[in-house]
Amino acid sequence: PQAAIDYARRLSKLNQELADQLLLVMRVYFEKPRTTIGWKGLINDPDLNGSHQISKGLGVARNLLCAVTNLGLPIACEMLDPITVQYLSDMISWGAIGARTTESQPHREMASGLSFPVGFKNGTDGNLQIAVDAIDAATHSHNFLGIDRNGRTAIVETNGNPDGYMVLRGGGGKPNYDAESISNAEAMLAKAGLQPSIMVDCSHANSYKDHARQEEVLNNVMEQLAQGNSSINSLMIESYIEAGNQPLSDDINKLKYGMSVTDKCIDWPTTERLLRQAHASLKKMGGRPID
Repeated sequence: PQAAIDYARRLSKLNQELADQLLLVMRVYFEKPRTTIGWKGLINDPDLNGSHQISKGLGVARNLLCAVTNLGLPIACEMLDPITVQYLSDMISWGAIGARTTESQPHREMASGLSFPVGFKNGTDGNLQIAVDAIDAATHSHNFLGIDRNGRTAIVETNGNPDGYMVLRGGGGKPNYDAESISNAEAMLAKAGLQPSIMVDCSHANSYKDHARQEEVLNNVMEQLAQGNSSINSLMIESYIEAGNQPLSDDINKLKYGMSVTDKCIDWPTTERLLRQAHASLKKMGGRPID
């Protein structure tokens, strides 16, 4: 994961520079949910060759989290496997429950016991109600079968997590970051008695799966903030060193350095430019900090 550490160094430096308006959190996603089959991520297959050395993957993942943490960067991870997170949670600052798992009871139970904020994505079809229900469920205490600190099977009782919020990622072939969609999400959260707290995912269906269009989403959201929106507290961007993505190769030495092997990303120069623009916009507003 040398490229990830390279990216982290760049982001850490920028984080320090823009800290008066922005809190930059690095996405370090180790688990990849799949519609059917495919590479499931660094923990499941750290050698990228189908050998599935999961024990090795856990070690590689934890070492990477240590390296990023030592650079002073907060870390965001997607919570896919309810057991895996127990090996990593002490170094995670923010967690995501993906569009395919927001409706899952085990993931809602897991989120209720995590000691950091958790964002629940709307469904792949654009359904917001499942995210509202998930946030509500995670605020409550749950009892379920899990593992203890020594990895033994245990009955787990959680306190509930008060820091859940909605992640709008678009769905059903349509975006949902526009002002009308945001207003609808706010109303649904308020009706459920929940704090209107929203993250906008600039990628996925919001960008029509075109990584270059993430800039359009970010600019629209910044305009909403300028007009006084107070429920949007954060943005998510899919970003890496090089733009686009690449297929996995039988020979990993042929992979291009710093280019995603999963979702398409914007490159580092574009990332830096967009973050500087967001910083300038917030400062002009007299800005409340945003993640």
